[in-house]
Amino acid sequence: MSERLHVIVSGRVQGVGFRMYAKHEACRLGLTGWVKNLPTGEVELVAEGKGESITAFKSWCRHGPPHALVRDVLLSEHETKGGFTAFEIRH
Repeated sequence: MSERLHVIVSGRVQGVGFRMYAKHEACRLGLTGWVKNLPTGEVELVAEGKGESITAFKSWCRHGPPHALVRDVLLSEHETKGGFTAFEIRH
């Protein structure tokens, strides 16, 4: 069963490669969706995929890449909408 995950990550998450690492992790897990920096200094992610992959990605988002300092993670799960063919970095 596929799921959709929406995540807002705050802390020191911009300028540390968070988007690049998120894309790598999402692709490794077979997820589709996107990641982007927000003007507020947060990072927003939307990911779709199988339940166990979504669970692993949620866990990854709570700590992020090596140089990130994640302070807060807002997670919400939704029904899969589809439409994604890959995981991309949005600008």
